[in-house]
This record gives sequence, structure tokens and C-alpha cells, in this order.
Amino acid sequence: MSGLRIGLVDGDGGGEALEEWRYVHNVVVPPAAMSVEEARERLGRGYRLENAYDGDVLVGCSTVRPAVGGVVTVIARVLPEFRRRGFGAALYEHALAYARVQGAEVVETCVLGVNEDGLRFARRRGFAEVERYVLDGESDEWVDLRLVL
Repeated sequence: MSGLRIGLVDGDGGGEALEEWRYVHNVVVPPAAMSVEEARERLGRGYRLENAYDGDVLVGCSTVRPAVGGVVTVIARVLPEFRRRGFGAALYEHALAYARVQGAEVVETCVLGVNEDGLRFARRRGFAEVERYVLDGESDEWVDLRLVL
């Protein structure tokens, strides 16, 4: 993991970096797969989107939503074939550091209920489950978790 590099998806539409971010997002959370337009819309709302690379190999991505009342949502995603190598921890810590600079007092995250790796990852970092739900018209369960800093 010594070659881990984290790159910002820029605000000019993102180009290849946005497509890579979207690829990881869609592999990790297929029920919430996004189009390019939906991903661009997140950039427009001030979301900080980043990609993680092991050297030149894409291994994950993260999202940090803007702070609202001291609450910041941080989501780290790692492609399944790269899990359990420390990439998620490094990506999460990087995103968490940015959230703290934004004034986060509380960090929230959301994990697809069937993603046991993601749920274990969040719980090991002190997140507590606050809600499980299924969106209207959908069948996939989502889990919201919260960590007070």
C-alpha cells in the first residue's frame, strides 16, 4: 500500500476522474448506480469526490458531503478485490481529516445493508447504527451510521 495516491475529482465536470469515481461507486453500491449527469450534479452541490489509486491502479473512491449544522457525511468505497489491504482505512482517514477541517462535530455514513465488509469497517471505527430503511419502491436495505467526534 505504499503507493497509495488520492486524487481530487475536479469541479470542471470531472472528465476521466469523474468516470472512475462513478465506476467505483456503481460497483460498490449497484442499487444506487449513477449516471454521469448525477455524478456531476454532486460536484455542483459541493460534494468532495476523490479517487484512490495503488500506483496507477484504481482501488476506491470517497465522498464528503458539505457540513450541515456540524454534521458531515463521509463515505469511503473500496473495490471488492482490493479490500482488507488498508486502502479503505487510509481513504477514510483522509476524508475524515477533510471533514474535520470543514467543522465536523458528527460524522455520518451510509452503507448498503448487504455490504457486511462496509458495516464491519464502520463499526470498527466507532460508528453506531442509527437507522435501517428501504427507499420507497425499492427492495435494498440501507444502514445509516453515526460517529460523534
